[in-house]
Amino acid sequence: MTKLTAEQREAALTGLAGWSLVEERDAIARSFRFRDFNEAFAFMTRVAMAAEQADHHPEWSNVWNRVDVLLTTHDANGLTQKDVALAKRIDGFAGQLALRPEAD
Repeated sequence: MTKLTAEQREAALTGLAGWSLVEERDAIARSFRFRDFNEAFAFMTRVAMAAEQADHHPEWSNVWNRVDVLLTTHDANGLTQKDVALAKRIDGFAGQLALRPEAD
């Protein structure tokens, strides 16, 4: 898997609302907030199944209704198309749930 160029990263981020570049990791990240822990856990379960299917796993954490996700391709040592594709699937799962506005 080949790392994305700077131009490819920029183009990918324009299509990924809410995701931001984590330059020191050559990764993308986003925080999601849900109504409660059950909703956050349901989201994580869906993401886990998609990640397993894609053989591409996120770095993430969960505290009650918040899920923080970081995507990078460890084999490529940076951001690849696999991360962009998984981010789009993650956004789709979040859209299926009653996502609360993100807090800054």
